[in-house]
Amino acid sequence: MPELVLKELPAIEAVPAAAWNALVGDDHPFLRHEFLHALEASGAVSPATGWVPHHLTLWRGDALVGAMPHYHKHHSFGEYVFDWSWADAWERAGGRYYPKGLTAIPYTPAPGPRLALAEGVDPLAARNALAAAWEGEASGLSSWHLLFAEEAEVAAWQAARPGLLARHGVQFQWRDAGFGDFTGFLAAMTSKRRKAIRRERRIVADQGLILHRLEGESIDAAALEHFFRCYEITYLERGRHGYLNLDFFRRLRAAMPERLLLVQARLEGQPVAAALCLQGARTLYGRYWGSEVMADCLHFEACYYQGIEHCLARGLAVFDPGTQGEHKLARGFAPRLLTSLHHIADPRLRDALGRFCAEERPRVRAYCTAAGQVLPFRT
Repeated sequence: MPELVLKELPAIEAVPAAAWNALVGDDHPFLRHEFLHALEASGAVSPATGWVPHHLTLWRGDALVGAMPHYHKHHSFGEYVFDWSWADAWERAGGRYYPKGLTAIPYTPAPGPRLALAEGVDPLAARNALAAAWEGEASGLSSWHLLFAEEAEVAAWQAARPGLLARHGVQFQWRDAGFGDFTGFLAAMTSKRRKAIRRERRIVADQGLILHRLEGESIDAAALEHFFRCYEITYLERGRHGYLNLDFFRRLRAAMPERLLLVQARLEGQPVAAALCLQGARTLYGRYWGSEVMADCLHFEACYYQGIEHCLARGLAVFDPGTQGEHKLARGFAPRLLTSLHHIADPRLRDALGRFCAEERPRVRAYCTAAGQVLPFRT
């Protein structure tokens, strides 16, 4: 059998979309060629934005047998596993933290696979080949970071590279426990929380707001442009533009409309707020949100309750509403422990960060356990 050949590619378009997608599967829209291409073709991911594509691919002859998104980063924006303090400490000590290597989906803290392999490829051999891209001085990288990978993939990397540092984080996800419909979901909750959620939904309705869920081709150009205005408002309130531009969202609509769900809030027939989700074969991913109006409880309705209803109506088992937010606990989103992995080239920095991670991990695990104990479901 031919040996694995590693190729580091400067753009996702250097790989045929069909070959890449054949390795990826149906439940992870962010890993699909269309999504990654939209990021690059729109300019949201580029050297100008500090994301330099160096996608890692494995080949046997002319056949693509391994694919992993990979970037050289010149900052730590858009990652959601925060290492700014690591960079600051190392550079104050006279080191150089950037550029670093990053395997993640840009601007997307959604757990999922990061390495896709064809059947028959030895996973250990594949990981050994890939690691050559960031290990050693020849790479020019201070480090490599694997973010939001699935648990099995994290374990496989730890087995292949025992020296990787592990760092924990917590997200919140909704999972269908056989609720049937939204009424069944509420019935599984304590009386107090059930009444609170019904009250929040009633408050939205009493303000004259009506929610609509648009999928695929039902999301026309006007609806998408209105969504983008709302998305930009969310960032402009913080004094900056969003990471993503309208061209990116237009490309998603053109290339993968079947993956899109737009929750639109209308007032007197006119759209005033919107949340855009992506969906896989079994998972809904809530990602982008914004509103032109100040309305009580609208964010909960558009970003959480509509998504739960959609999952129950479409038979989706998991709803990942985005990163952070303890307020999700009271709305039925359970904590999930995530692990990022970090290769640090310099032994001095590696030792210091190893101590930091070792001290941080039990605290994060304790928080995750405590958060799970306050979920609002009847026992």
